[in-house]
Amino acid sequence: MRMAFVVALVIVLAFDQGSKAWARTLPTRPADCSVTELAAQRCAGVPQPVIDGFWDWELAENRGAAFSSFATEAAGQIVLALVAAGALVAIGIAAARTRPDQRAKRLALALIGGGALGNLVDRVRDGSVTDFVRWHVHGHMWPIFNLADAALLVGVTVLLADGMVQKRTRAA
Repeated sequence: MRMAFVVALVIVLAFDQGSKAWARTLPTRPADCSVTELAAQRCAGVPQPVIDGFWDWELAENRGAAFSSFATEAAGQIVLALVAAGALVAIGIAAARTRPDQRAKRLALALIGGGALGNLVDRVRDGSVTDFVRWHVHGHMWPIFNLADAALLVGVTVLLADGMVQKRTRAA
């Protein structure tokens, strides 16, 4: 059962890092923009429509937390990295303590752990996190994100839903 957790976590990490490597090939303005310049917002990604008016690929570097929130400088990067590392340890312990019948909980923890690890790898390597998915409805823009952020969100949703199901099952 623990092996399934590790496999799911590694799959999330691999897809996240692979998608970010691809995203770093997206066009920027100016064309020779570096990761550091993107993170400092001295240049910008050029939106590439996937579904016109709703979904674009757009390269960005994020010094903040999930969905570009809480942008920080170098000292904040260390704090965010330490929080992520601590969370990964806690997630690993929680996953190791799951019972064999708690597959949904273990999958949710693997999604959360894989997403946290994917963004931690970026933060340690680059000092920022690569984001590239931009959803919008014409003028309304959602925060730009990446697959790690999506895995975190789905994992938390599954964890909450599983908790509600378990609570109802115990109450019945």
